Amino acid sequence: MKKLLLLFLTLFTLNVSAQDWKPQLKKIFKFSTFYGAINGGTSLSDVDVYSVTNGLQTTTIETPFDYSVTLGVRKIARFGYENRANTFYNGTENTFSDAATVGKVKGFEFLFEADYRRVQGENYLDQHHFLRYVSDKDFTIKIEYLEDGFADIRYFEASERYRYKYNSKLSFNVGAVQRLSEPYGYDPLEEWKLSNGNLHYTFLALEEGYTTTFDGQGNIEYFDPSGNSVATSTEVWEAVAIPEMLANYTSKKRDQQDQTIQHSLVFGFDYYHYTKTFWLHSWGNLMPYHLDQGGEFSYHKYNNGQWMDYSGGLIFGYKYNKHLGMFIEGTYNKYWNREWHDFSLGLNYVIF
Repeated sequence: MKKLLLLFLTLFTLNVSAQDWKPQLKKIFKFSTFYGAINGGTSLSDVDVYSVTNGLQTTTIETPFDYSVTLGVRKIARFGYENRANTFYNGTENTFSDAATVGKVKGFEFLFEADYRRVQGENYLDQHHFLRYVSDKDFTIKIEYLEDGFADIRYFEASERYRYKYNSKLSFNVGAVQRLSEPYGYDPLEEWKLSNGNLHYTFLALEEGYTTTFDGQGNIEYFDPSGNSVATSTEVWEAVAIPEMLANYTSKKRDQQDQTIQHSLVFGFDYYHYTKTFWLHSWGNLMPYHLDQGGEFSYHKYNNGQWMDYSGGLIFGYKYNKHLGMFIEGTYNKYWNREWHDFSLGLNYVIF
């Protein structure tokens, strides 16, 4: 995020260095929209959990209400199929076309949006920021930062591409992509695995500060690093405490690793056709070759060689007549063998 903002400020400074900054600032943000919104709603209903270990006991598990807080600014020209009737942005919009490599218009477009949300008691931070420039001739540049809390993916990406226009609707592009991310593929538990593939989890727990006590009568109790009792039997220790310890350990070890940069070759296409009764917008990106820079955390090491990364999107709509219409929309991404996607499809029938 900081790097993206720095780049934005750099581009702005270069653009206005020899000119009055006010007209240039107005030009950059003309037709852009700043927005902020808070959305909320009921989450999962309360659940009663019963226990008969020490007589009948009832515990009620309550899930706090869901909410999201969204802040953003965007300057992206709408495609012909996009709804132009929205009075306000409320942060819940799912605009699939934001993922496209090429925008509807030439020039400079941008999106900066952060969304902090609580869903079913879990907190997530989602961010999507990008700067996109499409030249009048034959090249395009896009710089992007994406953080998806649900998909557990986070990376910074820059691409520079030569664009060949086959006709007014279809274009192809080729270029280079640089991605900065955590070392995906790194397994913090690998060093703790035994020769038979099992995990030496108890020894790892002791190394992480967990302790055990025996009362001399065959009973055992387990404590976390803060001294809190987490289990009074081996069954609970293995079923509850160990999984939580492993999750905390792997998260901590991943956060301790430096980010890695990946240089890749990219091929792509973009197709856009629109009429009032039929539209098709599709794009795709394929990264078949990645520069192996070596290093302990190179993804080449985890993958045993090259791999394919790709992404794409499809937006299709067709109105059979004045009453009936259908649509299909969606995006799909696969980076470092991590997948995330969104889609929407349906029929509309208008009675009048």
